[in-house]
Amino acid sequence: QCLLSGSWRSDTSCRMVVSTLDKDNRFSGFYLPGPAAGYSELLTSPLEGSQQDTGLVPQPTFSFTVNWRLRETARTTVFLGQCYVDTNGEETLHALWLLREAANSPAEDWKATR
Repeated sequence: QCLLSGSWRSDTSCRMVVSTLDKDNRFSGFYLPGPAAGYSELLTSPLEGSQQDTGLVPQPTFSFTVNWRLRETARTTVFLGQCYVDTNGEETLHALWLLREAANSPAEDWKATR
């Protein structure tokens, strides 16, 4: 079925908890980085996103944004991916991400995106 509602864990032990999708396939929730993220200052952070209608496509694409709650810097991450269902009915998310840190000036812009 590929509904994002619920709790998901990444290969690096990050955890994403997603609320129920609304009628427009939007969702909210929170993201908690795992120990492999290497940032002790990271806190549980809110996320907002949307997914394609599963009535239209069985393995929908999705996107969500995490606005990190950090003690000393501002960061935003965008995830874009797709939900897959294998022959046993198990759901797996595959996603790419883009992290943006606040830059102090246009000259430092080049190093603010990973």
